[in-house]
Amino acid sequence: MNQNIIFPDLQSWDADKQLMVFPVQVEGRTLFCVIGLDKLSAMTGIDPVDADNVLDVFSQARFDIEDLAEKKLASEKFAPEGYVFLG
Repeated sequence: MNQNIIFPDLQSWDADKQLMVFPVQVEGRTLFCVIGLDKLSAMTGIDPVDADNVLDVFSQARFDIEDLAEKKLASEKFAPEGYVFLG
């Protein structure tokens, strides 16, 4: 685990965009990662993932999601809005 990258234990469901949003601190700077329902389903094998179970599914896959986020951060792949889009 990269110690310059910190994942606070915070996350929220953006119902309008249908995305899980969670912060990451990179060298003191806060960015936001987003992951969609399809990617969560693919990572966990849980189908369907929806607004009713998304927080539980996210929690189950948290470590894998953070690993994916670290790889995206290392490659500096950011969405135009500044988010780190994980899929």
